[in-house]
Amino acid sequence: MNAGGELAALTAAALWAVASVLYGVVGNHIPPLRLNFLKGIVAITLLILTILLTGESLPTSTPLPIFLLCLSGVIGISWGDTAFLGAINYLGPRRVLLMSTLSPPLTAIVSMIGLGETLKITAWCGIFLTVLGVAWVVTERVPHSSNDSPTHLWRGVGLGLLAAIASSIATVISRLAFTLGDIPSLWAALLRLGAAQVILLAWLSRAGAQVSPSSKVSPRIIFTACLAAVCGTYLGIWLQQTAIKLTTAGIASTLLETSPIFVIPIVLCLGEKVSWRSLAGVIIAIVGIVLLFFT
Repeated sequence: MNAGGELAALTAAALWAVASVLYGVVGNHIPPLRLNFLKGIVAITLLILTILLTGESLPTSTPLPIFLLCLSGVIGISWGDTAFLGAINYLGPRRVLLMSTLSPPLTAIVSMIGLGETLKITAWCGIFLTVLGVAWVVTERVPHSSNDSPTHLWRGVGLGLLAAIASSIATVISRLAFTLGDIPSLWAALLRLGAAQVILLAWLSRAGAQVSPSSKVSPRIIFTACLAAVCGTYLGIWLQQTAIKLTTAGIASTLLETSPIFVIPIVLCLGEKVSWRSLAGVIIAIVGIVLLFFT
C-alpha cells in the first residue's frame, strides 16, 4: 500500500505541533490577526519561490478545481481558523483542541455523503482510537481554566463547532477538487492560502487593523514568527494538501488532527513534566494510526 498520504498528514501534524509552540512564544508580542496575516504572507512567498524553482505549472483547463480550492481556503483558513482562535479566547486551548477532534468523523461523514467515499470497519476503528487518544490528552485537567460563565461557554462552544465544521467542509472540498483535476499540491496550498489572505486582508482593512509589524518587536521574535510560518503554514499546508490528494478525506483529517500528540515530546524536551495520562493517550492514538496505515 502506498502510505504517502498518511505520512504527509502525520508530518504536517508534527510540524503544526512545532509551530504551535513557537506561536505560543510569539503570541505575547504580536497580535493574533496581524500574526495570522504575516505568517500567510511568509508562506505564500515561499510557495511562489518553490514553484518557480521546481517549474511546476498549474493546469489551465481545470477552472472548477481551482475555484474549489480557493473556496476551501476561504472556508477552512479564513473562517475556520478565525472561529478556532475566537473559541480559544472563551474556552482555552485544551477544550478547543478537544472540540477539533470532532473534525475527522465529521469529515468522514461529509465525504461519504458528498463524494461517495467509504471506509472499512478497521479504518473507522482507527479513527475512533486516534480521536480518543487525542481527546484523552487534551482533556487532562490543567491548573488554570478559562472564564466559565454561561455566555462565554456557549459562545466558545458555538465557535468551536463552527471551526470543526468549517475544517471538515474545507477538507472535503479540497478532496473534491483533486478528484476533478490534477492540481499539484504546491499550487493547491498557494491557491487556498491566497484566497484566505484576500478575505483576511479585507477584514483587517475594514477593522482598521495594522498589518505591518510593530517597530518594538525584536528581531528574535520576528525570526521565531517566520520559523513558525515556515513549519506550520508553508510546509504544513503543502503537506496537508498532499495528504488530502493521496488518501481519503476521513483518514487524512484524522491524522492531521494528531498535533496534540506530537506536542508531548516537544514539552518533554523543554523540561516540562508529562503525566501518565498523556502518555496513555499517545499510545491509544498510535494504535489508531497504525490501524489507519494498514487499512
